[in-house]
This record gives sequence, C-alpha cells and structure tokens, in this order.
Amino acid sequence: MFEFRHLEKEPGTATLKRSEQKGSSTFAQPACFMQFKTISEKRAACFYSPMVVFLILVLASSVAHNAVATEKGATSDPVRVVIWDERQPDQKKAYGGSFLGEAIAAHLKSSRNFDVRLQGLDDARQGLDETVLDFAEVIIWWGHVRHSKITPEVGKKIVQRIQQGRLSLIALHSAHWATPFVEGMNAKSRQEAIAPFKDRKWSLAEIPLRTRYYLPKLAEPQTPRTEVSETNDGAVTIKLYLPNCCFPAYADRGTPSQLKVLQPAHPIAKDIPAQFELPQTEMYADPFQVPKPDAVLFEESWKEGESFRSGLVWNLGDGKVFYFRPGHETYPIYRQPIPLKILSNATRWLAEQTRKKSKALAAEK
Repeated sequence: MFEFRHLEKEPGTATLKRSEQKGSSTFAQPACFMQFKTISEKRAACFYSPMVVFLILVLASSVAHNAVATEKGATSDPVRVVIWDERQPDQKKAYGGSFLGEAIAAHLKSSRNFDVRLQGLDDARQGLDETVLDFAEVIIWWGHVRHSKITPEVGKKIVQRIQQGRLSLIALHSAHWATPFVEGMNAKSRQEAIAPFKDRKWSLAEIPLRTRYYLPKLAEPQTPRTEVSETNDGAVTIKLYLPNCCFPAYADRGTPSQLKVLQPAHPIAKDIPAQFELPQTEMYADPFQVPKPDAVLFEESWKEGESFRSGLVWNLGDGKVFYFRPGHETYPIYRQPIPLKILSNATRWLAEQTRKKSKALAAEK
C-alpha cells in the first residue's frame, strides 16, 4: 500500500528561479530537496516518491496493454460477422471433427478484430431471426444440399438489408444456389435491366427458371438476359430471364487448382500471392450464369483445362455481395492460410463499406 505525505513548501522554493543573491548562478531548490543532505537522498525523495512510482506503474500498465492489443490485432470496434453454415456431417471428415463454419470462426476470432456468431439451419428460426440480422454487418454463407429449406421470402429479407447498405453477403462454393445469393442475383439482374431506361416509361416482365435448381447446358442461352421492345408511345417493355446461378460442368476430382490474382490492388487481395495452389478442390467450369460482376478478383484453373472466375464482387443497391468459389466440404480449404486470409480481407472490407454508407446516411439526416 502506498502512503502519500504532503511536504510543506518553504517560501520561495515552490518553483525554480534564480536566487535573490546578486551574482549567484544557482537556483532555489524545491522543498523536497531541502529535507535531505546528500544528492542521492534528494533524488530518491523527488523521483522515487510513492506518487511518482504509482504514476509510472499506471503508465507502464497502459503501454503494456496497448502493446498486447496491437500485437494481437485487437480493435475497440470489431466487425460483427455471422457465419451461417448448413453443417453437413461430411464437413467433420475434413475439419477434424468440427464443422466448416467453426473453422472459419476460429480463424476470425484469433485476430480479435471480429465479433463472430455461428448460426445454422437447425437453429431457432433457421439461425436468421431479426436479432441475428440486426447484429450482422457481414454474413458468410455456406450451404449445399438443403438450400430449399430457406424460402425466397427469407432470402429477399436479407437482400433488402444489403440494398439498404446495412449488410453484406459472402457466399462460399456451393452457396451459388443459396437462397440469399440467388435472390441477390435476381435483384442485381433487375437493377441492371432497368438502369438504361430509368428516365423513360418502362415495364418489367420476369421469366423464372423452368425449375429452381438445374445444371444448364453449355449450348443453351445464357441467363440472365433481357429482351427489350418499344411501343408506339415510346414506352419500353423489358423481358428479364432470371439467372440460373449455376454453370454447365463440375467434377469432384480432388485435384489441385491454380488461382491467379487479377486485381492485386483490391483490398480483398491484400497480401495474397499473385499465384497460389489449392491442393484438393472440386472443379466448377465457366460460364457461371450470374449478372456481370462489378469486379473479378481471382481466376481459378485446372490442369484438365477448365477455368472459373473464382472471386466476384457485385454492387447491389447500397451494399455488396462477394462470391468465393473454393470450399467443397470434404476438403479442408478453410484450414489453409490463403483462403482464410481472403475471407478475413473480404469481411473487413465489406464491413468498412457498410460503415461508410451508414455514416453518410446519418450525415444526411
């Protein structure tokens, strides 16, 4: 326990000033110096008094705390991210008994820059109740065989938040058919179809897919696509064929793929090697039937000759969607540092965009 004592000051010694004695070059000494005879005693009294020691300890503690926080990358305002995982049992074979979403969560939590929640189809309200969506700045979504369990109405609710700039979506691998991603691509298709005619009178007729999920043939017409006709009064009718959100070929060969960074200056590609290999993958082959991306970040290829645009970004209203192709459940893609780094970059960047939009909206009010 520190003991604090008040030392009475002698007149004229509270501050350092020149002595009244003519010709003297000495300074009047502080009161603490006058209690002792030797230099060492004076130094001990003034520089190692209990109060000074206490302040030094407080300062040292603060510096040490900040150093630890910096070393671990901690932040006082972490990104709020929800990892929504279908939780297929096959994932546990590749992830040491854990689910794929748990592996991603462990990585994000390790930096202390992210506030992470794990949700899934079997949770209450399919892990997508209002409190979850209100919490999230970014949703990372992985699904495969139970996409239809999420209704289009739920998907549209998520997309509405994206369009409002309140949320961003990262869709992984087979989440190309996840309901929020499909509804997002539908909304993007509408946005692009209408854009050239926004200053004219127009009407939009949507042509749905013949069935919700099917593998398109390479020779069949691409989706999304539009057919535009004009009436005598100058009005425009737009026929929009909604996107399939799939591709003509895939193969679960478990062979390596080579990825090339196409936009190294993009924040999602920060500190990612110009080229890298994933040792085991499932192959997807372009063309991917989705709206034209606003950015293509990665290209993936296989020695058998196929290729795929494996990192795509779309601007959707005031929000964004990012699709990253790797992530088949039987290969430990998200135990590897480069894919995990890409997800960290993407999650951080998307949250930054959401926050910028929120600040802009607040400034307008």
